[in-house]
Amino acid sequence: MAEIDITKHRYVPKHIKMSEQEVTKLLERFNITKRQLPKILKNDPAIKHLNPKPGDVIKIIRESPTAKESEYYRVVVER
Repeated sequence: MAEIDITKHRYVPKHIKMSEQEVTKLLERFNITKRQLPKILKNDPAIKHLNPKPGDVIKIIRESPTAKESEYYRVVVER
């Protein structure tokens, strides 16, 4: 049985691993630390293809009926 690529599903939003520079700007912009970000598990199927490591920050871009797109951020955790 072939493995299904869930990132192609229409209800799975786009997930992007952020660079360290982007993360630094994000944390400064909101005056927060990584520990204050919501979490996403390292083995989440939606980010598996990104080869995430604990501490990486993932940007999630969701479609929005009012704002066209909305950005969300999650820090990768082991468990």
